[in-house]
Amino acid sequence: MDHRAFAQSWADGWNTHDLDAIMSHYRDDIVFHSLKAKSLTGAGELHGKEALRAYWSAALARQPELEFSVQDVFEGHNMMIISYLNHRGVLASEVLYFDAAGKVHRAAACHRATQAPQAPL
Repeated sequence: MDHRAFAQSWADGWNTHDLDAIMSHYRDDIVFHSLKAKSLTGAGELHGKEALRAYWSAALARQPELEFSVQDVFEGHNMMIISYLNHRGVLASEVLYFDAAGKVHRAAACHRATQAPQAPL
């Protein structure tokens, strides 16, 4: 797998607000974790592509200026992390776990806390 090419394709989908392109990376039985999902849907863990599509559709509608700038890509065994800045300058990471066919079956989004730490943790 070309992790950098995947990250660019992932970001391109988000930056063009092309929900079909975004969703093309995920399996039907995706499990997705996000605090932001919890605030919008009431659940921090979403199950299935339709639940994820509904969440992201609502999120895109609320943020027409949404854009991601990939900062770094971390490669792992059947997984990767995409580190990016969003349109508000918030640093975030997406953790993606892949099946043998290269589709994401588990994912999590993490965002830097409102106040960045002043010293190393």
